[in-house]
Amino acid sequence: WGDEMAGPAVKLTAEELPGPESAAGRPLLIAHGLFGSGRNWSTLARKFAAERPVSTIDMRNHGASPWADVMGYEEMGAALLASAKDRHAEPVAVLGHSMGGKAAMAAALTKPEAVAALIVADIAPVPYQHSHASFVDAMRSVDLNAISRRSQADPMLAEAIPEAPLRAFILQNLVIEDGRASWRLNLDVLASEMPKLLDWPAELSTRRYDGPTLFLHGGASDYVSEAAHSSIRATFPNAERQSLPGAGHWLHAEQPAAVSEAGAEWLRRMD
Repeated sequence: WGDEMAGPAVKLTAEELPGPESAAGRPLLIAHGLFGSGRNWSTLARKFAAERPVSTIDMRNHGASPWADVMGYEEMGAALLASAKDRHAEPVAVLGHSMGGKAAMAAALTKPEAVAALIVADIAPVPYQHSHASFVDAMRSVDLNAISRRSQADPMLAEAIPEAPLRAFILQNLVIEDGRASWRLNLDVLASEMPKLLDWPAELSTRRYDGPTLFLHGGASDYVSEAAHSSIRATFPNAERQSLPGAGHWLHAEQPAAVSEAGAEWLRRMD
């Protein structure tokens, strides 16, 4: 595709799991959500890699991937498929959670011939009203010169992020090297691009992806409402829907076995 769609070139970093020599399954790319990284999916990736090659991607401005000034879903989808082309023969299967799910949907809608199967975890192709800007502000407020251990940053985040498991997840992005602390997240760009991350491009709403798609969501999550399913059906007419009872938005962390079993079984049918 053209440079006008892909935006500035961003070569994404990934952990590669080659799968067994006899693996017949189609290669799988996994795209994490906001404030995450590929390593959040390492346990599930190893499950999927029993049958297929797997690449767990660090999305732009996250993990070990390069930083960029743009966080639109068209650009992220383009970078995701460029990463796939670098690593695997097309078409590939793509699994994306939350922000990564929107990027995966954008990739499939923009270049459907490159995506053989799509799994979207707890997100829909619609705009969202909630904002994680307060989390970004909390991270930016941490005095990095005053800490030499992650645990010292925890109380600095507690007021804005009272949930201990969520703080622990976010603190995985705090790196201490040679006694100096830094964030692996490009917080300035995440703050400025947050409206795009919450939105869904109107241009993509006019497209369709006719390939096999699984929308896997947490039964206790409010991210995929009944109203959102009309948008899903219009944009992904061959989509299947599966709910994991009791799971919230972070379904892969809360019920990793259920997510890997559901995803692996569905991918097996799509190979």
